[in-house]
Parts: sequence; C-alpha cells; structure tokens
Amino acid sequence: MSASAQPASARFPEQRSAERRSSEHRPSEHRPSEHRPSEHRPSEGGRPSEHQSATRRQVLARTGAVGAGIAFTGALSELFAGTAAAQGRTGYGPLVPDPDGLLDLPKGFRYKVLSREGDPLRSGEGKVPSNHDGMAAFAGRQGRVHLVRNHENRVTGRVPVPTVDGLTYDPAAKGGCTALTLDSRNDVLDERVAIAGTAVNCAGGPTPWGTWLTCEETEDKAGTNGYTKDHGFIFEVHPSDPHRSGAVPLTAMGRFQHEAIAVDPQRGIVYETEDAFEKPFGLFYRFLPERPEGGLGSLRAGGRLQAMRVPGVPDLSAIQETGTTFDGIEWADVPDPLAASTPIRLQDFGPKGITHAQKLEGCYWGGTSVYFVSSYARSREGSAADHFGQIWRYDPARRRLTLVIVFGPGTDVQLPGEEPDNICLAPSGGLMVCEDGEGAQHVYGVTRRGEVYAMARGRQNIGTPEAPEWGEFAGVTFSPDGDTMYVNCYAPGTTFAVTGPW
Repeated sequence: MSASAQPASARFPEQRSAERRSSEHRPSEHRPSEHRPSEHRPSEGGRPSEHQSATRRQVLARTGAVGAGIAFTGALSELFAGTAAAQGRTGYGPLVPDPDGLLDLPKGFRYKVLSREGDPLRSGEGKVPSNHDGMAAFAGRQGRVHLVRNHENRVTGRVPVPTVDGLTYDPAAKGGCTALTLDSRNDVLDERVAIAGTAVNCAGGPTPWGTWLTCEETEDKAGTNGYTKDHGFIFEVHPSDPHRSGAVPLTAMGRFQHEAIAVDPQRGIVYETEDAFEKPFGLFYRFLPERPEGGLGSLRAGGRLQAMRVPGVPDLSAIQETGTTFDGIEWADVPDPLAASTPIRLQDFGPKGITHAQKLEGCYWGGTSVYFVSSYARSREGSAADHFGQIWRYDPARRRLTLVIVFGPGTDVQLPGEEPDNICLAPSGGLMVCEDGEGAQHVYGVTRRGEVYAMARGRQNIGTPEAPEWGEFAGVTFSPDGDTMYVNCYAPGTTFAVTGPW
C-alpha cells in the first residue's frame, strides 16, 4: 500500500514532480554487492511512550534520539486486520553506518543490490530505467521470486523504459515496468521490460490471480507532451511472461491520476485512489468488473466505475476525530470514465454531488475491509481543513466508512517518520513504511502498539556535500516466504534485497 503523511516541517510542492529533486542525477558506478553491517548491541533506549485517553490513543514514537519522528492518533490495531501475527516486533536496534554509503541497517541484517538505473538489462533490451517506484513480489517455480517494478518516468525521465515489440503502448512515453526473476539466494537470473510506453507509473497493486496492476498518475491526452495516445489508465502486467499481458489499457477502469489499487478477494471489486493535488481534488473509486476474479485479461471485459459518496460530506478533510463512522455509504456511477472532455473529479454527479479528498494515495485490503490514505490536506489550497495524513477504512458488507488514523507533525526531519509513503504488511505482524520527505530518508516499522522504529536509512547523497539530499524509498514488499524485504530507492534508481532475523 502507498500511504503518505506530511508533517508541518515538510515542503509541500505545488505539484508532485515524478522526477523529484533528482531527475538529472547520474548514479555512481557502484556494482551490485552485499553488505554486512558491523556487529553491536541494540540500544535499550528509544522505546516509544504511549498515552491512552477515553476517546483516542496518541503515540509519540522515539527512535533512540531526542524528539518524536511522527505522531499517530487512532487505533493502530485497525491497520493489521486479518494478519496472522499477534503483535509484531518492536525494533531491531540502532542502524549501523554502511561503509559503502548505500544503505544503513540494524545489526544482523544485510543487503544485496539487485539493480541500478543505467546498468544494462540482462535481457539486452537496453538500460535499467530510472525513477524506481511501486513494486510487488510474486512466487515463481522452484523457489524463484518475480519482482515487478514501476518506473515513474515523465517525458523528462532520464533513462526511459526501452520500447519492446508487443509490450509498448505509446512509443513517445518513457514510463512502464521492468520484471526481475530471482533465485532462492536473491541472485538475479533475468531482468527485462514488462511494459513500456506508459507514463508516470507510480503505484498499483497485485491481483488475487498473481498479476500486477500498474497505474498511470497522469491525465495527459494524445498531443500533450508529445504523446501519441491518451494516458491515465491502468495496465495489467504478468510478472514472469509479460507478453501474455501485453500493453492493453483497462479503459473501463477510468482515466484519471491513478495512484494505487486494492482488490476485494471475495467479490473481485477493485478499489482505486486518485492522487489529485489541486482543487477539487480526487475521488475514491470502485470498479465492478463484468468478470470478477476471472484471471489474467478478465478486466478487459469491462465493468462499471463508481465514485464514493459520503452523504453530507463533500470533503473528507473536514473530519478530524479518529473513530468517526459513516453508515450508508453510496456509490455513484461515473458519467464518463474515459474523461473525454472533463476530468472525472469535475464531472456532474447530480444534486447530491460527490466526496473529494486531497492527495488520495495508497490502499490495501485487510481482513474484510479496504484501507485508503489521504496523504495531507491544506486549507490554503482549498481543502475544508488541514491534516498531515489520514487512513480510512471502508467495510463493504456494512457500507461503513471509518476514520482510523490521523498522522501528526514530526519534530525532526532527521528521524524516521516524515512523510510516510509506500506501506506494506510485514511478516513480523507490523507495517513497513517508506519515507518521502525532507532530511534523512528511512524505511521504518510500525508495530500494532504504535511503536515506530528505523529499519533502514538511505545513504546515497543526490545533493551536495554542503546541502545533502537523499532519494526517497518506494515499493517496499516482502518475498512470498517472508525472508526478504525488497525496496527501491527512487533516485538514483536502486533495488535492494534485505535479509536478516525477521
């Protein structure tokens, strides 16, 4: 799941640039290697403090340094619905500086660099593209793992996804996906283009039948930025044989600034978020497929796209109190899913209107509900109220929407917890969260009790010695057996495999 919260100390760009601050950064010549941090004892300090009131719980997490990385308000246990583990780890100790300057990890953990932007693809199709973003891991035969990795390239992307016959949607577009095949030791056996000619592939999500849905976070039409086809679609990608999926836009699922998806495994309904940062902001959608759970290619059969309406609530940012619940949630048919002349969020949904929210990003299915995130809201940009991130839960059986978590401001951008982004459930029973903000960039863990701990810290400086900057993390996911965490550094594009005492 992709989730974001932005504390008060963060910069809030007018528009999220897919190339971020580092579009022109050229990666170093560091070759794939394995890092074993030096041994030392985990710190006993830095455990979080917990406060419980009659109406809410607030946890200010400490990570071995003075100050809180991030504040959570709400019932953290909500986020772990349906997971097997009971509690989850409380941390693995302090991070050990990496002598190679790539990735700091706790004692006992090691990393392997699987892929770097600009290096040759093993398929011979070209170079590893830039801007590594959303990712998922799929089980293969004989213990192999297939990774599908997004490349969030706009037309200014430094290293485009190479065009390949049968896998290219629009030759003028530079985004897409690549697929890696790994053996049981995380050695790369193959790396190739999985889809090309798409634009701004940010996040997406896996399907129950083992494919990846990659999402275009743009609404550019043919003739804009040199594109020859309309963009803003979802595409299905087969992780081990991309030619089986090809490059076919799932047009019935809507054309808008997609972020992520989650599939209801019982009903086959696909939930979709819209990452819109300008008023009137984005919508939360569901797609009712003609062939639910039909397997590879079934979503091409079409279906009905609807947007969520919370009666009496035109803007979710107005809701501030965790635990607030709305029953009788409505779903309105989208008048024109292809947005031929008007973006969907601006279309006429009738006298009842529709419910908007600023920066809807990640979503995932947990237990019997879908969780989705509004990464921030700012009243000066047109939101009804300000917040630093919300997580909502929608229970389809009860047609009930609940505000589960509200993120609070961080106090130190060098500590873990500023601007959480991609999120996944960890085998330990907690969450792993990618950070995208100012200062140091982390992958950090969040336990069921609300404890926050640093899992990894990026060390690749894409700024200057005087004004260092670090690329955000993205695409955190775990191997099917839970033994390896895979994660991307967005820029310079780097994919890591992290192993240790999970």
